[in-house]
Amino acid sequence: MDIIISNSSGVPIYEQIEEQIKSQIMTGELMEGDALPSMRVLAKDLKISIITTKRAYEDLEREGFIESVTGKGSFVKGINSDIVKENMMFAIQELLEAAVDKAILGKISQEELSEMLKLLYDEKKL
Repeated sequence: MDIIISNSSGVPIYEQIEEQIKSQIMTGELMEGDALPSMRVLAKDLKISIITTKRAYEDLEREGFIESVTGKGSFVKGINSDIVKENMMFAIQELLEAAVDKAILGKISQEELSEMLKLLYDEKKL
């Protein structure tokens, strides 16, 4: 499992860990039943606090991506793709609401905002 932490990113480290593990699960790099490194091992490998890895693992477990078994470790959980998609849609909606608020404040038209979104989407799909 590869996780790359960026200290220059404005995203908290625990969120970077969560997003990268979620991505690896969604793309099939991590499969149901795969063991994750222990919180201590991951913290040591990334040279971060165990509290940070604990927070990431707890969030992933709460969201249904992993399950922890006392004395055995944390494992990738079988995910329901419909639930994952619904969670993603909700997160995207919140981000888009913030973008629309800024667009209205900046007097950016719906057409300009749509074009910006289309360009960003097309750029990321490559």
